[in-house]
Parts: sequence; structure tokens; C-alpha cells
Amino acid sequence: MRVTRVAERLTAPALAVATLVLLSLLFFYPVGIVLVEAVRVDGVYTLATVVEVLRDPFFFGVFAQALSDPTVLVESFPDYRLGLFGFTAYQALLSTVAAIALGLPGAYVLARFEFPGRKTIRSLTALPFVMPTILVAIGFVATFGANGVITGVVQALGIEVSTFTGTLGIIVLAHAFYDAPLIARITAASWEGIDAEMTETARSLGASPLRSFRDVVVPQLLPAILTGALLTFIFSFMSFAIVLALGGLSKATVEVWVYHRISQLDYGTASTLATMEMLFSLALTYAYLRYEARQRATSAARPPDRIDLVGPATRRRLFAWGYAVVAVVVFVVPIVSLVYSSLTGPEGLTLRNYRFLVERQTSAYAFQVKPLTAVTNSLVFGAGTLLLAVPMGVFLAVVSTRQFRGRKLIDTLSMAPFAVSGVVVGLGLLRGWVFGTEAFGYRFTVTGGLAIVAAHAVGAYPFVTRNVAPALAGIDGSIVESARSLGASRARVMLDIELPLVVPAVLAGTAFAFAISIGEFDSTVILATGDSSYTMPVAIERFIGRRLGPATAMGVVLLVVTSVSFVIIDRLGEGSGFGG
Repeated sequence: MRVTRVAERLTAPALAVATLVLLSLLFFYPVGIVLVEAVRVDGVYTLATVVEVLRDPFFFGVFAQALSDPTVLVESFPDYRLGLFGFTAYQALLSTVAAIALGLPGAYVLARFEFPGRKTIRSLTALPFVMPTILVAIGFVATFGANGVITGVVQALGIEVSTFTGTLGIIVLAHAFYDAPLIARITAASWEGIDAEMTETARSLGASPLRSFRDVVVPQLLPAILTGALLTFIFSFMSFAIVLALGGLSKATVEVWVYHRISQLDYGTASTLATMEMLFSLALTYAYLRYEARQRATSAARPPDRIDLVGPATRRRLFAWGYAVVAVVVFVVPIVSLVYSSLTGPEGLTLRNYRFLVERQTSAYAFQVKPLTAVTNSLVFGAGTLLLAVPMGVFLAVVSTRQFRGRKLIDTLSMAPFAVSGVVVGLGLLRGWVFGTEAFGYRFTVTGGLAIVAAHAVGAYPFVTRNVAPALAGIDGSIVESARSLGASRARVMLDIELPLVVPAVLAGTAFAFAISIGEFDSTVILATGDSSYTMPVAIERFIGRRLGPATAMGVVLLVVTSVSFVIIDRLGEGSGFGG
């Protein structure tokens, strides 16, 4: 009996240790390789590469020059040359402002108006968690590119324009498309938690509607807005696929330039830049987690009544309908353009782009993309990801609901992949495992396909954890205690009672993991080599700029797979960390 109790007490820590060992092999060791290579040149540890990057105006602009001559900050004001890091932060800031401008009205409409389909639209605000960024990129190319729908409309109006892509504005708009739903989701939840009596009290004391909104509503919304803004800035700062496809090297961010240096086999510079970016993103993520931890979710004693969107024209309704028009242009047109471009050609409506995907499979040379191979690889890698990510995510969810010494440290370490970009993970896996690691007199190597599965699992398991952990925490403690009082062991209670109760959350987490794997691009494009390991997102990127039609057709296939995953998440993920 005593041995049984000891075994039960050690179960959670043992699961945590086993999962962290696996996580160390798949994540911490590869990231450590990147950190080491940033400060090691020809086998010697040195900060020479770091100092060289810091002093290079290409990377840090006027701030690099200021290291040797601080007066340049005054002399060149305000015409500062930002450099690569400065431009990355600048576009992230603009993208955050644009996402807030687009997301806040959406939060207002969702929180204050009642209309058919409101719950569905609210569920769609979870799309940034599952929509592949390369899908956003190809949608915007199909809309604003040289042959894009909007470009064609503008040209038909007699305005001379060749393309909108390759500009900072289109990158910012694409980031806003991707992140505004996140702003709307977080802020709408906060808006619905504001007690209507507080606003009514302010109005009864003589405050105007504008004054009551400014003094009562805005202060309560501000924490949610800041949380969403910080997340958006982090996502935009680490954005890769969108910038690569819409801006290229002329509008390169740190992520894009790291990828460029990898393609040029300059792994030292790539590791140094990746390390600097990673440290910055870790600092931002830490600030976000600290800020979020201080916020307390509240529910209103009497939430404000929602306004029926259909009714006599008022300023509020006109504003809501006006925003609906803007939302259709920004959010719907790129997806419709993607589907439309896949079904059209010079001769009009056609299925030739889809036929091309089938025919290219047999006619492609060894160095060319085979579409069906890309689809098969995506599905196989997705299945492999589930074999790793789901057990890891469930184990860590179990650990997060147990009380033992070191639990908070394990929670923190397990969420580290959120703060590290896929490009960094891909670079680390490439240098650490694909190129090989020597240990115990043997050289351990893995194929590109296995490395891709590892990278996908690292990016996906936190979503499993965030779906399952709240469900486990919400189980009535009396059920567990009753089973224990009848003699059931802790492990038996977990297997027979708790896990069956959270099956919907596990399935939602599984759908999340699969969708993330199917759409993952950042690490995959680095690890995909030859004709055996490229996926649908990589195929889309290789088609963009050469064959827009097949790229959009492949994008539609990816959209269908992602949509099916989202429907599963929406149906099964109610009450979970990310579900509807």
C-alpha cells in the first residue's frame, strides 16, 4: 500500500520528466545549437560575429553607427535609417496599429449587437490559430498581385497600377487580416464582461454617452486591448511566410533574412540573427505572460443588452453596417479571390489549374514540385505530428493540474515554443539532427521528414495542452474523491474517469495539432529537401510568382483541409483554451 502511494505521488513528476526529455531532444537541444553557433567561430567561442552584426548599419541602421559616434543620432534626426531589425519592429508596430483599427470595431459589433450568425462569426475569430500564413499570402497575391482581382478592378477604372505586392502597405494589411480577429476575440470577451449598471450610473450623474464610454468602458477594455496588441506585435515581428511572399528580400524582416542566409549556407550569420531575434521575442513573451497573469477575468452582474442589428437607421447601426462592408473587403475578398483565381484562366472558368496538379505529378522532373506528393507528405507529416504532439500535450495538461514542487517551472518550460519562431527551430533541427550530432562514439542523424515531424510537434503540442488543461481543471473534484474513497488508484481515476470526460477537448486539441502541422511553413521550408519532404505550403510558395493558377488551386486544397479541422475544433472545443 505504501509503495502504491509513493508510485502514485511520483506519476505526475515522472510523466513531466519523460515529456521534458523528449522536448529537450526536439526543441531545447536544437535551439541550443543555434545559440552556441551564434558565439562559436571555427571551434572557438567568441562574440566577434555578434559585435559585427551590432555594428553593421545594414542590421541596426543609425543605432549601429551610434555605437562609435553617438552624435549621429542628433545629426540624422528624424531621417533615421532603421536597418533590418528597425524595419522589422517598424512594420510590426504598423501592423499592430492596423490590426487594432480593424479589430476593435469588430469587437464592438460582436459584443453589442445581436444578429443571425453572430456566434458563427465569433467562432471564426479563432481562425488565426489554425489558418496557415502561406494561405493568407497566396490569398493576398490573388487579390492584389499583378493578376489579382482588386488590381484588375483598379485597372478597369483607368488607374495605372501593375501590382500592390512588394509594398509595405500590403504586408501591413495582410498582418491586419491575420491578427485583427485575435484583437476582436480578446476585446469582445472583455466588453461583454462590463456591467451595464456602471454605464447607466455614469449617465444618471450627467455624463454624456461619449464621456461615459471614455471614463467607464475604455479603462476596462484597455487591458484586453493591450494584451491583444502585444500578441499581435510578437506575431508580426516574427512573421515569415507573409513577408516572404508579399515583400521578398526588398522588404525583408529578420526572419526572411535568416532564411536567405541559410539558403546561402551562411549559418553563422543566420544563427546570430536568429539568436538576437529569439532573445527579443522571449523578452516580449515574458512581458505578455506577466501582464496577462495580473489580469483577472470578470463576469458582469448584468451585461449590457445587445442591440438588434436590423432596425431603424441609427448612428450605431450605420456604423455596424459600414464596418461589415469593410470586413467583407478585407476578410472575405482574399479568400474568394483565392478560389476564383483557381477556377479561372485566359479562357474564363476552367478546371485546368486542378488538372495541372494531377498531370504535373507524372510529368515533373526530379527537381520540380509534384503536387500530389506534397499533399501526401502533408497528410503523413500531420499524422506523425499527432503521434508526438497529442501524448505530449495531454501529459503536460495532466501535470499542469497537479500540485508538486517544480510544477510552475515545468509549465514555463513547456510553453517555451510559443516564443520561438519556426525558422529558429528549423535551423536548429537542420544543424543539430539533419546534419548529425556525435555522441557516445556514434553520429546520430535523422532524415528531413522526421525533422519536419519533430518541428511540427513542437509547434502543435502547446495547443493540445491549452485545450485539455482547462477541461481537466473543470472536472468536479467530488467525482475524483468518490472514486478514490472506493479504492481506485490515482492512475485508475485518471484513465477511467478524468480522461473520458475530456475526450472532446482532446479531440479539439488533436484537430488543432493536425491543422497546425498541415499549414506549418516556417520550419518546413528550411527542412524540406529533395522530392521526399516538401508539403502543401512549401509547394504553394514555390508556385507563387511562377504559376499563380496552380498555387491558388493548391491553396484551395489546403483551405479545405484547414476548414475541416476548424469545424472539428469549433464543434468540440467549447470551453477549451482556444475553442469556440
